[in-house]
Amino acid sequence: MMTSWRRRRESRRAGKKQDSEDQSCSNMELNIPSHFRCPISLDLMKDPVTLSTGITYDRESIEKWMEAGNNTCPITNQVLKTLEPIPNHAIRKMIQGWCVENKSYGIERIPTPRTPVSSYEASELLSKVVAAQQRGDRDVCLELVAKIKRLVKESERNKRCMVSNGSCGVLSAAFEAFSNDSFEENVRLLEEILSALTLMLPLGGEAKSSLGSPSCLRCMVWILRCGDLSGRRNAVFVLQGILSRDDGNFNHLVEIEGGLEAMVKLIKEPICPTTTKASLLATYHLVSSPLADEKVIARFVEMGLVEMLLEMLVDCERSLCEKVLAVLDGICGFDEGREKAYDNALTMPVLVKKILRVSDLATELSVSIIWKLSKNEKRDEGGVLVEAVQVGAFQKLLLLLQVGCSERTRGKATELLKSLNMHRERLECIDSMDFKNLKRPF
Repeated sequence: MMTSWRRRRESRRAGKKQDSEDQSCSNMELNIPSHFRCPISLDLMKDPVTLSTGITYDRESIEKWMEAGNNTCPITNQVLKTLEPIPNHAIRKMIQGWCVENKSYGIERIPTPRTPVSSYEASELLSKVVAAQQRGDRDVCLELVAKIKRLVKESERNKRCMVSNGSCGVLSAAFEAFSNDSFEENVRLLEEILSALTLMLPLGGEAKSSLGSPSCLRCMVWILRCGDLSGRRNAVFVLQGILSRDDGNFNHLVEIEGGLEAMVKLIKEPICPTTTKASLLATYHLVSSPLADEKVIARFVEMGLVEMLLEMLVDCERSLCEKVLAVLDGICGFDEGREKAYDNALTMPVLVKKILRVSDLATELSVSIIWKLSKNEKRDEGGVLVEAVQVGAFQKLLLLLQVGCSERTRGKATELLKSLNMHRERLECIDSMDFKNLKRPF
């Protein structure tokens, strides 16, 4: 028993000694070799690259330096002969070895970075896409587009490189060329091109011009109606970017059978929040276009878009709320849209509730819609103005003028107050909770 007791005592002493040694080691400051540090960030380099001046930097740091418009070496101030840094594999392997040796200090081995695509490689790849498109070789083109997608997904740097070398224009031209051929045979390639383009949004003018052709729009509408979830999502993202241009794209899309219905279906049967927002933006470009007329608005109204938008406003987050209000504001610029809004019991309560509650933009849009409804009201009794007073619009508009808003919104709010004041003898109801989080200027 005495022997076992001595063993336990010696074991405890050994443990205490080891703990003290570990603590002293952990308290030691680990010095990183100076040639392993980036001269810009002074941190351990994860992807060392060497410039034409012979100085090595971490890729992320030196690329930020160049993106700021600098074309000189930060250390030597010499003008760089080329802005393409060369990977320094020797230094990188030394850093990785040092990390392994100091693993006990909590240093993790840096992974071997992928070499980003160069401008020359991007140009070569896009040239092959153009050649395959001219030959009509969809299989080779499909393979090249898939490779572009992989590179763009790999890093933000690759994405910038591909975009700066005109990838959006090349892919859009390929989409237009193959959309003119047999659609059934090329649908897989066309969906792949749309998928690649969504990774490089926003599109440039050249890309929008190509994708806005009637053949391209017909293909995208088909994908919206019959494609899988991923294809429909990509199509509406690209379509939303195309419609932001004020040109013939509006007429081309409106004339395509099922085009407007496919967009409304994405709002009615949402795939994901981002897709719903893209669909709303595309719809907004249509209803607010100078080319929009009563016939287009009537088609949206017949599809039940006004009812959908009002139901969405009951409970939705800020970004979605702003887009829904923007579309509703565009629709209420026409008689057909206003009449449909008049007949919905949700219209005035939800619009008044959004004032001073969501955002400045939501407030301005809500006031604009109420102003349009009241300005063009044709009913003498029990109309929009009376209902607006009953749900507390008068108090909210007064408070809006006190808190402050844009000059345009101020003018509409002032005009509304004059109209509402004539009906104030009616019963007024207001939810004081609407003002609980309001920031007062005093």
